[in-house]
Amino acid sequence: MNDSEQAFIELDDISKVYMMGDVKVAALSGVSLRIARGEYAAVMGPSGSGKSTLLNIVGGLDVATSGKYLLEGVEVTRLPDAELARIRCRHFGFVFQSYNLFPELTAIENVMMPMTYARVAPAERARRGAELLDSLGMGHRLRHLPSQLSGGEQQRVAIARALANDPDAIFADEPTGNLATKQGQEILDILEGLNERSVTIVMVTHDEKVAARASRVITMRDGQIDSDRRVAAPATSAATPAEAEA
Repeated sequence: MNDSEQAFIELDDISKVYMMGDVKVAALSGVSLRIARGEYAAVMGPSGSGKSTLLNIVGGLDVATSGKYLLEGVEVTRLPDAELARIRCRHFGFVFQSYNLFPELTAIENVMMPMTYARVAPAERARRGAELLDSLGMGHRLRHLPSQLSGGEQQRVAIARALANDPDAIFADEPTGNLATKQGQEILDILEGLNERSVTIVMVTHDEKVAARASRVITMRDGQIDSDRRVAAPATSAATPAEAEA
């Protein structure tokens, strides 16, 4: 992204301070960051480095203590709570390590929930919910409760729920952290496929192999960005000699 281009997400000197009793704890200190629409960025760092706090702020789940957050040029830090909730509902999707599904709701009811908040008609909620779950290989589990699903299946439901309102961006916090290697790879394949359809992905992970699936890796340390680098495309995506000559 050129400096002259408007970023999808732009953080300018963002700080976040929490009070732990009488002690101030700085989770973020002067973070500035630009993420383009359609980008796939992984955020890494040791425990306590500020990576989850950063994700929560760009996802509108938390607010900065100071600094500016611009979303396509609009200053989110000045929006009323109701408008911020509308942006989260209609433009963002969230995927968490612990899935965060409602235990008393079936798979399809979990996926339909964000559409309820967005006031989508009941028939359309049911149609889209079934369609999303089917597209993620969960069409045979529509009426199952989370307790009846494996970890990988629950995460697929969580991704379907994140996609319910056709978001511009998915914010994922350790989405493979509780999964076996094969299940984790399947979830990463799904996220990669979404990114290929121009969905912006911002993913927190502690795993370098998981981060390598992204096109950009941002490393946090002590509440600041320690490094920010582009990841080379996998060799398998390079053009073959025949394609190069075409």
